[in-house]
Amino acid sequence: MYLTLACPNLSFSLFLGYVMFFCCRLYINNYIYTHRRDSWTCSFNISKIMSNLLYPLSLSLLLLLLPFIFIALPAAAAQSNNSTYPNCPSYNCGNVTVRYPFWMIATESTSQFCGYQGFGISCSAIGNLSVPKITFGGDNYYVQRINYESSNIVVSDYDVSSVVTGPSNCPRVRHGINLQTMHLNFATLNANLSFHFNCTGCSSLATELLCLERNERKSCVHVMNTSTEELVWSWDEYSCSENVITTVLRDNINRYSNFSTEFGSILEGGFELEWSRMGDCNNKCEESGGRCGRLDTAGFVCFCSDGTTSRGDCKGTHPNLTMKLVIGVGSVLLSIFIVIIFIIYFILKPPSRNCVSFLIKHKTEDDKNIEAFVKQYGSLSTQRYKYKDIKKMTGSFKVKLGQGGFGQVFKGKLCDGRLVAVKVLNSSKENGQEFINEVASIGRTSHVNIVTLLGFCFDNKKRALVYEYMPNGSLEKYIYSHVHAGTNEHIGVEKMYEIALGVACGLDYLHRGCNTRILHFDIKPHNILLDEDFCPKIADFGLAKLYSRKESIVSMFEARGTIGYIAPEVYNNNFGGVSHKTDVYSFGMLLLEMAVGGRKNVDAGVGSGRTSEIYFPDWIYNRLHKNEFLLDSVATREENDYARKMTIAGLWCIQPAPNQRPSINEVIEMLEGSMDTMEVPPKPFFSSPPRSPATIYSTSESMQEAI
Repeated sequence: MYLTLACPNLSFSLFLGYVMFFCCRLYINNYIYTHRRDSWTCSFNISKIMSNLLYPLSLSLLLLLLPFIFIALPAAAAQSNNSTYPNCPSYNCGNVTVRYPFWMIATESTSQFCGYQGFGISCSAIGNLSVPKITFGGDNYYVQRINYESSNIVVSDYDVSSVVTGPSNCPRVRHGINLQTMHLNFATLNANLSFHFNCTGCSSLATELLCLERNERKSCVHVMNTSTEELVWSWDEYSCSENVITTVLRDNINRYSNFSTEFGSILEGGFELEWSRMGDCNNKCEESGGRCGRLDTAGFVCFCSDGTTSRGDCKGTHPNLTMKLVIGVGSVLLSIFIVIIFIIYFILKPPSRNCVSFLIKHKTEDDKNIEAFVKQYGSLSTQRYKYKDIKKMTGSFKVKLGQGGFGQVFKGKLCDGRLVAVKVLNSSKENGQEFINEVASIGRTSHVNIVTLLGFCFDNKKRALVYEYMPNGSLEKYIYSHVHAGTNEHIGVEKMYEIALGVACGLDYLHRGCNTRILHFDIKPHNILLDEDFCPKIADFGLAKLYSRKESIVSMFEARGTIGYIAPEVYNNNFGGVSHKTDVYSFGMLLLEMAVGGRKNVDAGVGSGRTSEIYFPDWIYNRLHKNEFLLDSVATREENDYARKMTIAGLWCIQPAPNQRPSINEVIEMLEGSMDTMEVPPKPFFSSPPRSPATIYSTSESMQEAI
């Protein structure tokens, strides 16, 4: 009936639109004719004419689209008014609205319903609360919220939810999550938790759950960085009686700081699932405006908006035919309009603009490598942001903190109020590798002396890294000022010793505390950042390299690092192979600078025409053997012991041959041990690498007020 009424309006509107269109067409032709003489005299200005043509052409196409707009409005209203779907009602259970593709079990049965198979929700009364519940894999889950626009649902384990057990910070996870054949998938916002119960002990990277201890047996939990991490981790040595993997929202892990006592709140926050169209739901049914369901006598049926059912689709209903006509014709005309606008743009655009680069965004091999990496490490607990999120958190890059060879650093703030430093990388091949190095290395670490990577962005060619904010900046400005007690940055020799010990602990974690050993390759004052309590954190993993703990030597195709901190074996393999001892050498140079206040303070005594990295250790060695105070600013014997301890440890670290250097855990023992037991090492042969920019790569990026 509606189509019969609409057809006369459609014919009249089309006639009116075409009349207006051809009137404007005559105007355009007349305009071209009046300017033809100018073209013959070679003074024809195509840009001016096309600019003047743009207005009548756009107006004519708009008038042509107006009839379809007038038709689409009543058609859409009719579609809305008739879309009652009497066979597919919606329900409210607590604060959750249950509607297609979900259905209510109490009102409909498992053999007769409007929705997807297995999407039935029951509404249980617990006290004064109405609690929605869904079942899959034989387990019950509490439905927290459903977003029908983005097709996702947030649920939590019914056994650990507070609606059942009451508020509890110590729930017992008893099963994993089995989606079976349901058309539900885990969302990317989730992370996996691995629980291990009744164990003889806990791994160093796991968190002990004290409230679940039984008879001196321990329970542990840790965040799985990848879906296959359990294949690498081995818990056999702890003789756990039960291992359970469950899923939670990643944001809840970051929200609660005390994992051991607040893991119950993380579990109660649930996890997110996404649904997709069911395979046994005829595609034609939903495409025709119908809704899939089942009747016990007929099996699969398609419920239509007018209350009828069909075994195929709802294409026989009048509103759908009208809407298809309007949408189809309107889409074609809109496409033609957009194409014409683009043609006019490319005629009027400056010749320097390349239309191919405008229409096609070429993906380089580097971009493909990063995309593959992001997919491979997509399940890391590190948050991935879109570029618009980066702009929002930095206030459109309002406060600039620093700039270096790889990009710029801006101050930002997360939604929860935490301050962050955002490093926006330049688009170059080297920066693509730095992006991968940073995310792959820092993304799998968790240590008090390693800077925390809170998130990253890879949005087309936009790349950014989001770090925790370090208000006291880098160690560099304090090294060159701690010998001058009157400066604002003076922190004293004892504090410098504590910072050195913290850096050593961070390096020890990278070398021995991770499943995959991480070599930093760029330990220097720039890359040691200080928080509000002057706790040091190792940063800038752009040159880092990951390798197996079973390997002792690392293969290198080019030298990397910063001049003055590079170990001899990096640029000359006659000294030995590159290994974790390479980082020890860089740390040794850092220790020497921390002990005497930086090589800049001894440049005057070395000579302005000589490089300080050659003579800097030599100067320290000679001063150490004079058995006098290393610094003029040192006032007490205790302070001098701290300085001598760092100096002797540093000289051991910079021995030319890697096998002569101590490991980083041995350096920690030196720093924590007694001064009386320390032996001065033999005087090393000092040399410096060639200064070829083609072979030495350095981050050389000062982020003093940044991360």
